[in-house]
Amino acid sequence: MKKSILFICMAMAMASCAQKKPNIIFLFSDDAGYADFGFQGSDVMITPNLDKLSKEGVKFTQGYVTDATCGPSRAGLITGKYQQKFGYGEINVPGYMSENSKFLGDDMGLPLDQKTIADYLKELGYTSAAYGKWHLGNADRFHPLKRGFDEFYGFRGGARSFFPIKNFKGIHHDNKMERNFGHFEEPKGYATDVFADEAISFIERNKDKPFFIYLAFNAVHTPMEATPEDMAKFPNLKGKRQQVAAMTLALDRASGKVLDKLKELGLDDNTIIVFSNDNGGPTDKNASLNLPLSGTKSNHLEGGLRVPFLIKWPKKLKSNQVYNYPVSTFDLLPTFYAAGGGDVADLDAVDGVDLMPFISGSDSARPHEDLFWKKETRAVYRHNDWKLIRFADRPAELYDVSKDLTEQRDLASAEPERLKSMFKKLFEWELTLERPMWMLKQTFEKYDIDRMDRYRTPELVKEEMKKYNKN
Repeated sequence: MKKSILFICMAMAMASCAQKKPNIIFLFSDDAGYADFGFQGSDVMITPNLDKLSKEGVKFTQGYVTDATCGPSRAGLITGKYQQKFGYGEINVPGYMSENSKFLGDDMGLPLDQKTIADYLKELGYTSAAYGKWHLGNADRFHPLKRGFDEFYGFRGGARSFFPIKNFKGIHHDNKMERNFGHFEEPKGYATDVFADEAISFIERNKDKPFFIYLAFNAVHTPMEATPEDMAKFPNLKGKRQQVAAMTLALDRASGKVLDKLKELGLDDNTIIVFSNDNGGPTDKNASLNLPLSGTKSNHLEGGLRVPFLIKWPKKLKSNQVYNYPVSTFDLLPTFYAAGGGDVADLDAVDGVDLMPFISGSDSARPHEDLFWKKETRAVYRHNDWKLIRFADRPAELYDVSKDLTEQRDLASAEPERLKSMFKKLFEWELTLERPMWMLKQTFEKYDIDRMDRYRTPELVKEEMKKYNKN
């Protein structure tokens, strides 16, 4: 009898402990434009659910990713560190490599010695699921279920159709929809909606224990595919701009369905919700807009690195806040780990920090005085509000982004000592990095630079957009 009572008391204590741990949901979009949400100022896009999330939580005006392209950006956020520190900083995987590379496509992926968010949260008693785009390695050993996640529905690669593929037998496995491990199963509907439905099912099945959902939509990445019903909501737009608006509407609707399910089940108060995007929008590919920022995906202007970024946790954070200091997606791992009851001192050499003390107001300092980005010989060092951009084939540029958001006034010649000091710090950081595991063909250097110049000013962007508003 006494043993039974003791067992019941222990079970109740464990349940109480579990209930205190917040659930965590990360809503992650793909290739969205910085300006293409209502909460970012768009009067074209229809995003009521994400706009509501912004009002109910904290909006970061300087949210950054660790890289301006999909794969490396994901590697940084899921490990909580600069991906260059483990040699994963140069290329999307699988991708184009130099001719003397010893790697094949299936050899490329997140190194197995790197722990993920899901690995760390599992140690705290979390059940985790990944839905949507993985893009951290196609080979079986890199699979989400071998990287700490308990469930998976999505595709291993970087892009695929949003609609069911009728005959997918000849398609490489990285582009097939996969349920858990090795069971390939095409969606019964539009992928953005299907991923949300999978997340909702997971919530319903795990509502009585702490869970983590990595909901990595492939919207609004190419191919440009939207339903006729969503396209019809934007009769005044044409071409790619109409398509990206419709795809963004679907993204918002899917996010709203997940948020509504939390409220229905009474889980919203103690659930951390984060929304962000993997890199700047590639205007030339999907007609996304990053204004007022210059630049696009794959380059180091603000339009390639700065992204929409929201967080909500009603139990801990006040609503309708704006946070103006720079933060990064690699901060999410330590933030989630600490929220789940972990000690960030136990994390393995992460570069991110727990954001909660900063955004709650208990710590008034900047989360980061220094942030770095690098791809091949190109690199960026941001120290407080000063930003150095190093190129392979032209002089370095220096900007005070607090006064020059669009990066039009290069102060390199006016600030030679600051430039020299920042170059030294950048070199010191590079000495902490591993040699890249994969090397890009150098032709991509020129492409990225050309793309940067093409979207250097708002005027050039607006001129370019005229093409995408044609049939």
